[in-house]
Amino acid sequence: MYEDILLPFDGSDGAAEALHHTAEIAHWADATIHVLFVADTTRDSVTVVETEVVDALIQEGEDIVEEAEKTLDALGADYDSDVVQGHPAPTIVEYAERYEYDVIVMPTHGREGVSRYLLGSVTEKVVRLSSVPVLTARMQPDEQLVFPYENILIPTDGSAGAAHAAEYGLSLAAALDATVHVLSVVDDTSLGLDVRSTISGHEREQVATDAVDDVVSEAETRGVSNTVRHVEHGSPIELILGTIDSNDIHAVVMGTTGRRGSDRILLGSVAEKTVRSAPVPVITVGHRE
Repeated sequence: MYEDILLPFDGSDGAAEALHHTAEIAHWADATIHVLFVADTTRDSVTVVETEVVDALIQEGEDIVEEAEKTLDALGADYDSDVVQGHPAPTIVEYAERYEYDVIVMPTHGREGVSRYLLGSVTEKVVRLSSVPVLTARMQPDEQLVFPYENILIPTDGSAGAAHAAEYGLSLAAALDATVHVLSVVDDTSLGLDVRSTISGHEREQVATDAVDDVVSEAETRGVSNTVRHVEHGSPIELILGTIDSNDIHAVVMGTTGRRGSDRILLGSVAEKTVRSAPVPVITVGHRE
């Protein structure tokens, strides 16, 4: 699955946890970790120290990357590193695409200081913009990242974007010999009363059932033998989180775009809400027509 993993890194507690998780994945995949620090050029960071002009963020980045390298040495991981300047989110995306990385790993919370480019909105911008899959991990004090993933959740709405993400998730599940939970939600919460009366409930449930069946069928062709079907009614994000909690899910794989009709579950905001709120890693897979 992975040969080259890009890890944008800022040295915060969340980033440190992501570093260890990335090392576990890299050991399993025999991959190289590429540690990247982006010195945010939207901030004024140049100062003078003893008559020498110094870019404080570049210096900070080099120090942070050096600490990451020490940790990776101790973990026995293969790595290299880079410190670059730029606007964080687009720079990370362009860097990943230019060097053809297999996945980007990012925590959803970073440091609060001048280099806080991993905090919330920047990670979500990377998720929205990237054609390279993005693994995000929300780190809270009572949460732990588990690898290998034994149970993987794939939400789907039957759209091309969801199908593309499902193929990725199934490849990962096959490589890990994981159980796949396939979830499709009939989103009753997004429909007004007038719309509900004109759209057949059976028709919406059939769309969701077909979406799940398509992924399960694809799973069989890819050698994934353990699958669990979930067709539910309600709020997509609540049901995604509920399925994670009740089925000991270790990772979620989902698309960043989905249906634009009344039964959509993956369109933009739902993926971003999942990234923000899921207590397990979320791998988002972009899809370009």
